[in-house]
Amino acid sequence: MELLPHLFHTLLLTVRDVLPIAAVIFGFQLLVIRKPIPNLKRVLIGFLYVLVGLALFLVGLEEALFPLGKVMARQLTDPVFLYGGIEQLAGEIRWLDYLWVYLFAAAIGFATTIAEPSLLAVAIKAQEVSGGTIGIWGLRIAVALGVAAGIALGTFRIVTGTPLYYYIIAGYLFVIVQTLFAPRMIVALAYDSGGVTTSTVTVPLVTALGLGLASTVPGRSPVLDGFGLIAFASLFPIITVLGYAQLSQWRNRG
Repeated sequence: MELLPHLFHTLLLTVRDVLPIAAVIFGFQLLVIRKPIPNLKRVLIGFLYVLVGLALFLVGLEEALFPLGKVMARQLTDPVFLYGGIEQLAGEIRWLDYLWVYLFAAAIGFATTIAEPSLLAVAIKAQEVSGGTIGIWGLRIAVALGVAAGIALGTFRIVTGTPLYYYIIAGYLFVIVQTLFAPRMIVALAYDSGGVTTSTVTVPLVTALGLGLASTVPGRSPVLDGFGLIAFASLFPIITVLGYAQLSQWRNRG
């Protein structure tokens, strides 16, 4: 029964957050465009669905996804799991000992990206406007591989404690070089692909994984090391989508 008051409180907070959006949309429609809102009943019902859906989603994050990510990180970094019961000596962190963490990070990154509804929507539109040149599954898999590689590398950064900006600067320099040689039609889509991956499904699990990992690896701080995985998840899909286009262009020339 404690869940119902929590859900009601979250619903009230969601209404508070969504009201400014509704005020802007309705305000422009009525005061600037000065036309009645088409299909007003359907729009109001849609807003109701949004409010209820967001409230349920936020409660689900708190009750399931965030705890799940932390539990998985704690279990995969448990010395009993890593060393068969032999306690790790302080200060002797070896990145090779955390191979299962990197594999889990890559797998969860790939799976959550494939499940992203925003990515599916972009892929469908990309196929429509390109006349079928850009395949839905080709784009989704390319983006998912980028997220998988990015999150795996991000967990490696947490384990080793290396600065985040090393990876981000190097990654975007690589993207700049890729952009110069990639087909022009794919560049904007590739840059957008980095944004659509960090949405409703991916962000909660990835954030929970990073915070849980930084909390359990000796010598790491959740504040300093736990965040940053989303940056990897946004960067690496740009690289893989540009690479996918470059490989396709090279194959067609051959």
